Amino acid sequence: MSERFGEAAARLSGQAALLIGWTPDTFWAATPEELAAIVAAAAPPSAGGIDRSTITAMMERDTHG
Repeated sequence: MSERFGEAAARLSGQAALLIGWTPDTFWAATPEELAAIVAAAAPPSAGGIDRSTITAMMERDTHG
């Protein structure tokens, strides 16, 4: 790890303040799980993949229509 704990904590504390309005006291009282849950809830949903049979069916539909 190239970043020291204090530097990483200061960066994360600042991000939590900017993004979710946490004060330093709130940041230090929170668990990593609580912070991760908030960050995960704010992330856009992941797009599901598409399988080969679906692509083939779409190509056939477009070719004939």
